[in-house]
Amino acid sequence: MDDLFLQARNVVVSTDPSSAVHYLPIVLQLLVAIGIVVLMMAGTHLLGPKRKTADKLKNFESGIASVGDARHPMAIKYFLVAILFVLFDVEVIFFYPYAVNFRSLGWEGFAAVLAFVGFFLVGFIYIIKKGALHWEE
Repeated sequence: MDDLFLQARNVVVSTDPSSAVHYLPIVLQLLVAIGIVVLMMAGTHLLGPKRKTADKLKNFESGIASVGDARHPMAIKYFLVAILFVLFDVEVIFFYPYAVNFRSLGWEGFAAVLAFVGFFLVGFIYIIKKGALHWEE
């Protein structure tokens, strides 16, 4: 009966943290994820309908018929607000390690976080002075 089950009595696993054996679960998960993506894309391509009509081939955006050329200029405010959102969102992400370890970091850690907040505050004051957040203009 014992021969039916996989026994790991004599298997030696490296205790070295830099050993490649420890990365095997990550590699397997990555391969399974890539395999699922390839399988789904191939399945939809092979099994999906292939009837191309004039209506299906026409450009379509958000239920509104296309008018004019797609290369018209767009206000830079949209891109600026998106970049500012990413910038200040990343700032919040960097607060997490400090919040977890604030007791062990002591006053040096507190001074470093104050400098970090100070740099971002200077940048925030700069973008307010430049009028980057005024939508009406």
